Amino acid sequence: MSFSYYGELSTEVYDFTKRVGQSLGGDIEYYREILKNCKGRILEAMVGSGRVIIPLLESGLQVDGVDYSPEMLASCRRRCEKRGLKPNLFESDLKELSLPNKYEVIIIPAGSFLLIEKREESIEVLKRLYEHLEPGGKIILDLFLPDHNFEVGGRFEGTSVFNLPNGDTITMEEKLVEADLFNQHKVSFLKYEKWRAGKLIQSELQRFALRWYGVEEFKLVLESIGFSDVMVSADFENGKQPTNSKQTFAYEAVK
Repeated sequence: MSFSYYGELSTEVYDFTKRVGQSLGGDIEYYREILKNCKGRILEAMVGSGRVIIPLLESGLQVDGVDYSPEMLASCRRRCEKRGLKPNLFESDLKELSLPNKYEVIIIPAGSFLLIEKREESIEVLKRLYEHLEPGGKIILDLFLPDHNFEVGGRFEGTSVFNLPNGDTITMEEKLVEADLFNQHKVSFLKYEKWRAGKLIQSELQRFALRWYGVEEFKLVLESIGFSDVMVSADFENGKQPTNSKQTFAYEAVK
């Protein structure tokens, strides 16, 4: 079985567990408030299946979306169409991003930037996003630090069970296969299995990598790209200074 990147089963679980408009720790309220006076175009990078973009569109904002996963984008389109929304949705690897528009603001919610596994690739992504901003435009994204209580090598993380409304069941097994505190990344394998009436009907294997950054480190990363006026707030409260590793850190920086 080959690895997928947010394939059909992963997307189905994502949609089931992260509803449209479902706020994660106050993130949707934060993005809606900080963007409310935006008059130009907004881009949500790593848009996923629409949890954030849809409430922003319903607030009257002009938001495009981009994602690498065709399955996620297909789900996002279906959810938008159901609500009479028709945003521009692009399928692209962010390292190769080349869109027809420039943006007043680019956002990356839900810590999704941490899914870019290699440091050099994350730098290239930030450069591409910088190029897609209007002069004076802003990038706004949130990050987190993972639980540091993990062990290296094949540790079984457990099984989750998702009972879907149509009667199907999806199980997800997670195994930690690589963890490197020095290089700030870890890798897990996620195995999805879909069951119907007691029979296995579909399987999917996902390689799930996470790379994290120190609070001050990421400020320096943004500045190295050319961003200025970098501000960081904790737990989606503007001006709240970070104080511990369990918080979410929202960054705002200007081109």
